[in-house]
Amino acid sequence: MVPETLSVPVPHETAEPRPRFHAYVDLAVVVAVLVCTNLIAHFTTVWASIAAVPIAAGVLLGLGRGRGLGWAELGLSPRHWRPGSLYALAAVALVLAVVAVGVAVPFTRQFFLSNRYATVSGALIASMIIIPLQTVIPEELAFRGVLHGTLERVWGARGVFAAGSVLFGLWHIASSLGLTSGNRGLAGVLGGGVVGQVLGIAGAVAATAAAGVAFTWLRRRSGSLLAPIALHWSLNGVGALAAALVWHVSLN
Repeated sequence: MVPETLSVPVPHETAEPRPRFHAYVDLAVVVAVLVCTNLIAHFTTVWASIAAVPIAAGVLLGLGRGRGLGWAELGLSPRHWRPGSLYALAAVALVLAVVAVGVAVPFTRQFFLSNRYATVSGALIASMIIIPLQTVIPEELAFRGVLHGTLERVWGARGVFAAGSVLFGLWHIASSLGLTSGNRGLAGVLGGGVVGQVLGIAGAVAATAAAGVAFTWLRRRSGSLLAPIALHWSLNGVGALAAALVWHVSLN
């Protein structure tokens, strides 16, 4: 007798399992910390505004490591330092070129007239100390580090680009409340009233969300936080130095 052929059932392909519940909890905790930090930094005391974001970045980094985020997921792996450095240099060079053109063209030059950077000494301190230590490095640790790694676990690359960039744009609402009143060029274009302020805030949110997309692209492309940190600093720090230069030239 010929034995009957045993039929082996072919397993059906199954969709990838949805992220576990704790991944969503981790995301909710990260977003809650960011919201509370933003409120504390902008609506409490001067010292709180100085220390809130760096402290929150450290707290989030500790939480991320505690929840199992690896150094590569946080953009802090040493094996990505070399590509991160190369992308960082390219990003700074690009911003320097764009800012140089913006300062040289009379129409765009007016948008550099920010009151907070009216002196060269103030711009230097802001560019080399305050901006990197109080803003750029902690924000990148929080957004392109912990939030990036958490979002990627929950929603993948699309979630990182979409949700991460939108949250980064919304993060700048509070810091944009006096944007038009402190910038002569923006006030001249948008006006200094309520409508001008609303347009200024909306523009700042849109611009920073777009910047968030660029930061995220650099973070994913290089695998390192060095690249988005460099681009973020050059946009803020070089912008501050350019503002001081424009003020100095316009007053002489």
